[in-house]
This record gives sequence, C-alpha cells and structure tokens, in this order.
Amino acid sequence: MPTLKPDATLKGAVEVAREAAESIAERGTVGDHLGMEMVEDRLATHYFACTAGAYPGWRWAITVARVPRSKTVTVCETNLVPGDGALLSPEWLPYADRLAPGDIGPGDVTPKVDDDPLLEAGFEATGLEGDEDAAVAWELGLGRPRVLSAEGREVAAQRWYDGDHGPNAPVAQKAPAPCSSCGFFIPMAGALRSFFGVCANAWSPSDGAVVSLDHGCGAHSEVDIDAPEPEVIAPPVLDDNELERV
Repeated sequence: MPTLKPDATLKGAVEVAREAAESIAERGTVGDHLGMEMVEDRLATHYFACTAGAYPGWRWAITVARVPRSKTVTVCETNLVPGDGALLSPEWLPYADRLAPGDIGPGDVTPKVDDDPLLEAGFEATGLEGDEDAAVAWELGLGRPRVLSAEGREVAAQRWYDGDHGPNAPVAQKAPAPCSSCGFFIPMAGALRSFFGVCANAWSPSDGAVVSLDHGCGAHSEVDIDAPEPEVIAPPVLDDNELERV
C-alpha cells in the first residue's frame, strides 16, 4: 500500500481538532497532541492524550477532511480510542460458550443442545432383542436417545489424555511403572478400551478417575521400596535399675 503524502492544511488543523475534542470531552481531559495520521487523500486523524483517570492509555481521535482546492478543514468524527496499555473490557464470549468445566453445582441444569456434534442418535429398542445380544446392544447405546459420536469420542479422549490423568501429568512423569501393568487398573469398555481405563486404587490420587494406559503414580500394585534397616540403639549410659549408695 503506497504511503500517503501528509496534507499540510490538515496537519496544521491541530487547534480545530482540539476544539472538537474539548466540545465532547469532560473539562480538562484533552491532553497533549500526540500526532496526526493520514487516512486517505485529504482525510486525516489527529490524536490527543486523554487525561481522564478512568481511561488510562486512551486517546481522543479527531478525524478531519477538506475538499479539493480548498483550505477549509471540516471535522468528520470525534472518538475516544484505545492506545498502548489501554484498559479494555474482556473479549466478548458468547453466552453459549461461557460454561466451563466445574461450573455445574447441585441443582444446576444445563440446556439441551439438539444439534450437538459430539452426539449422534442411539438405537431404539424394538422388543425383539435376545438375551445373548443384550450386553452388546446396551454397550452400543440401545435405549438411549443419543450416544457419543466419533467426534465426541475423539474430543473426550484428547481432553483426558492431555489432562491430569494422562502421561504428561507430573505424577506420571515420576511414576515407577504405567497404569497398564497395575492390578488396580480396570480397562474401559468400548472403543476407548485401547487407551483408557479406571483407577481402583484408594491410595492413588487418580482413584475413581479415567486414566490413560501410559499414566502412572507411586501407588502401582507391583512396585515396592526397600525396607529400612532397623536403627541401632546404643546401650544406656546410666543404669537406672540399680541403687547407688553415696
């Protein structure tokens, strides 16, 4: 983009821009002139410091213009804009995305998401299922309106794997052995069986939680520590069992 040549007439309109800023600003809050920026040919913006205590780092921006072959400057816009270090409100987050893990408390209910990409339709019971197929059908989601979709399983698996019960957790990095070889490891049923299970060790910090096969902790069922040698106690210096006559 070519650099715009500074317009001498607009550049000299500092006082015109200052008067425009003072006309809308609280008295005494228009500070030093910070410079001018060309926006287009014969269109520029003057910047002034804002000295209001509630707006640190903000600037008054006054846009001025002139028509061809005219020396008359016209004020187009007056704004208060953020500068370097300006105090800004947090970035807008849609209400639907504001719920975070751990926000649901006793009695709280979340709204249903009809088109949730993490779920898909389950299987409807017809009454013709045999007993031999009941376990398989239940695992596939028979009787539930919706089950996890492939995307839902992938998202959950990645979240668990990257979380506190995956291989990168500090406790797993120092573990003597992985969960896959622990007797307290209960393999998970279904498509995630090859990657996850549930910890059933009451002494483990992961007890009752989904853990990856390559997670680990110091409560592994097959690891041990060397028993400490008994401490040698020196014989007593004073014999309290005999009465000494002086």
